[in-house]
Amino acid sequence: MTPAPSAGSEGTKKKRRRKRPTHRSPQSKSSTNAAHKTPYAQRVDEVSAGGLVVDKSGAMGLLIGRIDKRGRTLWSLPKGHIEPGESPEEAALREVLEETGIKSSITRSLGVIDFWFMAEGKRIHKTVHHFLFAEKSGELQPQLSEVDEVKWFPLEDIAKTLAYPDERKLIQRSGDLHP
Repeated sequence: MTPAPSAGSEGTKKKRRRKRPTHRSPQSKSSTNAAHKTPYAQRVDEVSAGGLVVDKSGAMGLLIGRIDKRGRTLWSLPKGHIEPGESPEEAALREVLEETGIKSSITRSLGVIDFWFMAEGKRIHKTVHHFLFAEKSGELQPQLSEVDEVKWFPLEDIAKTLAYPDERKLIQRSGDLHP
């Protein structure tokens, strides 16, 4: 029997089936993806507020110290979470008082920074509103549950004393730190 001219066996290429490597067992597409799916850490967004308190003389700035796992004191600006219904300014004033024992007033905004870090298996995106404060009253007292030390530093030493690069940059580009 002769094939019909439209059967086209001449001049056409036969499609080749791709062979599955012998080391792989046949699996459905969905089970392959499920087996190789990368687990991602849960993303959490946090917003905080705080900043730099300048003492009554206008010469010193207030930092908080936390001792890290290696026993070093890491100095940073006081800050904390904004509670529901609270403005960044209200939270900043409250957190500075709670963490340092110093009551203050805001003189101006220093800016906002954001950064990422991992904690308890979660990927945290933190946004922090920073302000410049003027000391009003109070006595230095670290918040027992969160802060290991509270200390005044000369304003010209604040940037180089801060442990975190984002806070250092914020202070360096803030210009005059006198309230």
